[in-house]
Amino acid sequence: MLRPDKKYSVYDLRQLKGKRCLTHVHVKSPEEAAAAEAAGIDLMSCSFDSPASQARLPLLVAAAPRSFISGATPHGLSSPEEAIRIAFQALELGASSVYCSASPWIIEAMARERIPVVGHLGMVPRHATWTNIRPIGKTTAEAKRLYDEMKRLENAGAYAAELELVPHELASYFCKKTSLILMSLGSGNGCDTQFLFSDDILGDYNERIPRHAKAYREFRKEYQRLQAERIAAFKEYADDVKTGRFPDTSHLVSMDKAILNEAVQAIEDSEKP
Repeated sequence: MLRPDKKYSVYDLRQLKGKRCLTHVHVKSPEEAAAAEAAGIDLMSCSFDSPASQARLPLLVAAAPRSFISGATPHGLSSPEEAIRIAFQALELGASSVYCSASPWIIEAMARERIPVVGHLGMVPRHATWTNIRPIGKTTAEAKRLYDEMKRLENAGAYAAELELVPHELASYFCKKTSLILMSLGSGNGCDTQFLFSDDILGDYNERIPRHAKAYREFRKEYQRLQAERIAAFKEYADDVKTGRFPDTSHLVSMDKAILNEAVQAIEDSEKP
C-alpha cells in the first residue's frame, strides 16, 4: 500500500524537539481534519476507541492526507496482545502513531513491535478517581513521582507523552530532562507541542470552557441559530402546504391538454370489460 507523503514522521518530530513548539489539535470529523491541514496545524489526534471512531479514521486520513494523525486507543485494554492488534489496525488505516493511557507494561509491548506510542502523564481523565480532576505535580512528592512516571514511559519505548494539567514551570523542566516529545494540554508553553481539542477552539459545547483552553469561535451558538432556522423553515413549508401556497405553478410539470384527454381515454378504454 502506497502511503501519501506526510509532513512529519516520528523521526522529524524528534529532530524538532527543543527547537520550536508544534501546534496540535484533536479533531472529530473529516471537515475539521481538512480545516486543520489547510490552516497548517502540525499534528492531529483523533479517537480510535469505538466502532464509530474506528470507521471514521480513514475519512480523517483522506481529508488530511499529509497530516500526522494519532489514533487514541480504547481505555481498558485487556492485554498487550489486544493493544498491539488495535494499534496495528490504526496504523493500517492511515494513523501515523497511537495514543495509549495504559501502563508502561502495555506500552512496552507495543513499542517492541515498533509501534509509535504516545503515553499520558499528569492528570489522566480516565484515571481521575485516583487524583480528582486537578493540577498534578504541585508538591515535591508529586513532582518527583511524576518525573519517575515520565522516565518509566521513556524506558518503555514511548516516543511522546501527553502532559495534562502540570504546572508550567515543572513541565518546562521535564521537557529538558527527557527524550520524550511532551505534548502540553494545560501545561504551559515550554513543551514540544501545544495541544487543544477542536471542541474548545471552536466553542462547540455548552459547558464552561476549561481554564487551560481558549475558544476562538462560538460554533454552538451558530448550531443553535441554524437549528432555529431549520424549525422556522419546516413550519413555513407546512403552512404553505396547508394553505395551498405550495406547490404553485412554477413547481409543476404540465402536459398538453389534448394528449392528456387522449391518455385518459386510452386508460378508460383499457378498463372496459
